[in-house]
Amino acid sequence: MKILSAKFVTSAAWPKQFPTDSRPQVAFAGRSNVGKSSLINALLNRKSLVKTSSTPGKTQLINFFLINDDFYCVDLPGYGYAKAPRSVVDAWAPMIEGYIRDSPQIRAVVVLLDIRRDPDARDVRLLEWLRHYGVPAFYVLTKADKLKRGEAAKARQSIAKALGLAEPPLLTSVMSGQGIGELKTEVARRLRDGSTAAGRRQPAKIP
Repeated sequence: MKILSAKFVTSAAWPKQFPTDSRPQVAFAGRSNVGKSSLINALLNRKSLVKTSSTPGKTQLINFFLINDDFYCVDLPGYGYAKAPRSVVDAWAPMIEGYIRDSPQIRAVVVLLDIRRDPDARDVRLLEWLRHYGVPAFYVLTKADKLKRGEAAKARQSIAKALGLAEPPLLTSVMSGQGIGELKTEVARRLRDGSTAAGRRQPAKIP
């Protein structure tokens, strides 16, 4: 997948604010300090398309970027930053669930997990939403360069087991470039072969 163009389109909080065209979407989700913005920039070969910040929790809306005039890269709000205002913390969960539930153009959600951190209740809830609403997911471990090779392999297996994943997540590092090519290939495959979420069942809301 060659990136020819990438531009910011809009920020949104609720489904009525989402782009209304039928272009497919690939979304990225994870904790507020997982390195999501840096990974998206690396994937798209851009230095600062997605704004990075030393302050976790900076992304508080759903941001849509149009890539190659062909598909949307969707940056979902990071979750789990305790110092964010209470009103923001309370809004994250329904905002993310609303996107997952009400966006039939989703081809996949790329779930980012810090290789140095055990999954917590918020990571588990995100996975529950994805499974509950029948949304395809692809799991990625960030910051693999922070661990030695053996430690990274052990963490990869441990996280996969903790989340009940059929396959271990992809190891990535923005610093070394590890896994970025593989992630780009996987995103291209999902866009080419993955079906949209149209026609998904509408289950009862998770409490």
